[in-house]
Amino acid sequence: MRAGRDCPLDYRLAADAFSGEPLFACETLYVVGGLYGNRQALAALQRRLAAEPKARVVFNGDAHWFDRDPEIFQQIEQGISAHLALRGNVETELGRADDSGAGCGCAYPMSVDNAVVERSNAIQQELNSTVQGLPGMAECLTARPATALVSVGGRRVAISHGDEQSLAGWNCSRQALSEPARQQQLDAWLAAQDVQVLATSHSCAAVALNLEHGALTNNGAAGMPNFAGGRYGLLSRIATTPHPAALYRCQRDGLYIEALPLNYDHHAFLADFDRQWPTHSPAALSYRSRVLGQLSDRPEHALLAGFSLCQSLCTLETLTDE
Repeated sequence: MRAGRDCPLDYRLAADAFSGEPLFACETLYVVGGLYGNRQALAALQRRLAAEPKARVVFNGDAHWFDRDPEIFQQIEQGISAHLALRGNVETELGRADDSGAGCGCAYPMSVDNAVVERSNAIQQELNSTVQGLPGMAECLTARPATALVSVGGRRVAISHGDEQSLAGWNCSRQALSEPARQQQLDAWLAAQDVQVLATSHSCAAVALNLEHGALTNNGAAGMPNFAGGRYGLLSRIATTPHPAALYRCQRDGLYIEALPLNYDHHAFLADFDRQWPTHSPAALSYRSRVLGQLSDRPEHALLAGFSLCQSLCTLETLTDE
């Protein structure tokens, strides 16, 4: 097995992973993928939830990544404990009693440079050391489910970290979903499963796609910037009513499927990041420029079909830190 490139067999999702009755029903759901150990983003989410106290939250994996500091790691755990938390590849590998050989478990496609893969494996090793110093933490992480099926406004919403087939699958990445054959495959799956929305993350790049039988929303990252010049994360919001702060949305089956900005304290997060990952560390080399908002992606790049921008680009560019 090639560490960081290949998936362990237990990453495969069961064919009936999204069958049966939903875990819970609500009118507003937030799906938070890729918090990446950003405690400022977690605090921003808690402020947003204060304004929507009846909203439910699912953390769909990789809640940890930059939080090598045991205190911050535990703060993240405490913050997500009130909500449903799924395993991403990060939590899955951190929770193992024995090394699977998968490294970070990201299963990076070959389009990703080898140096990036090696740095991700090194970050995972640092996190392993953190978890080993926290008694009972590994067992807590490995006990989390890989998927969830919930009901929003009476509609079935499937939630996975990667895609509908694998915990760390890349078939819900922007590149994969740009292919007509893949769109047809996903649409057929949505119809067969009677699922109206599939919510994912993992690929770290936001994607939104509305198909004949359902919609796909991939929030990219809640704990890092996603678009050029922005210093905010993204949340997926699925609800029976629209939100005035949505960046983009589609409306179908009585639901509003939206991406919302998560406006965290950038300066405090950068200070945490630099303290934990100094210059030339693997995380600094791979991610610091993104933490600063140095990206080329823009919100319209995430919209493959059926979603529309809700705010002007001028407005979007003003969304930095609070």
